[in-house]
Amino acid sequence: MAALFLGYAAGKAVFAAQARLGFPGGPPVSAAEAAGYFLEPATAQWLAAATGVLGACVAMATVTTAGRGVPRALMLLVLAGMTLAVVGGGGIMIVDGFVGIGVGWRWYHGLLGTVAIAVSLEMIRSYVRATRPVPA
Repeated sequence: MAALFLGYAAGKAVFAAQARLGFPGGPPVSAAEAAGYFLEPATAQWLAAATGVLGACVAMATVTTAGRGVPRALMLLVLAGMTLAVVGGGGIMIVDGFVGIGVGWRWYHGLLGTVAIAVSLEMIRSYVRATRPVPA
């Protein structure tokens, strides 16, 4: 999952440097859509890149000794929030990629959305299993 988040961050950084909305390899964002966006494109993309790096750090925390020091309830809350975001983005990619709702994602983006959701759910499952209380 950390690799997926870092890939997301890298793609967003590329577009931030170009002051463009969207994602490399994704559907193009029209000039009219970009003009109506609530943030300036470079700022929006740099913020999105930062969330990708943060997501990668959290994913790594689930499998490292230092990360395991974070209270379990707090980590599960953070993981739940991250997974909701992944399900939201991946869900749009899946529906648009396989059914078509007009965004412009293709079938292979739908596959990537499916993989991202599955890996995110597996990250939570493995964290829950690894940190479950030991019976006395």
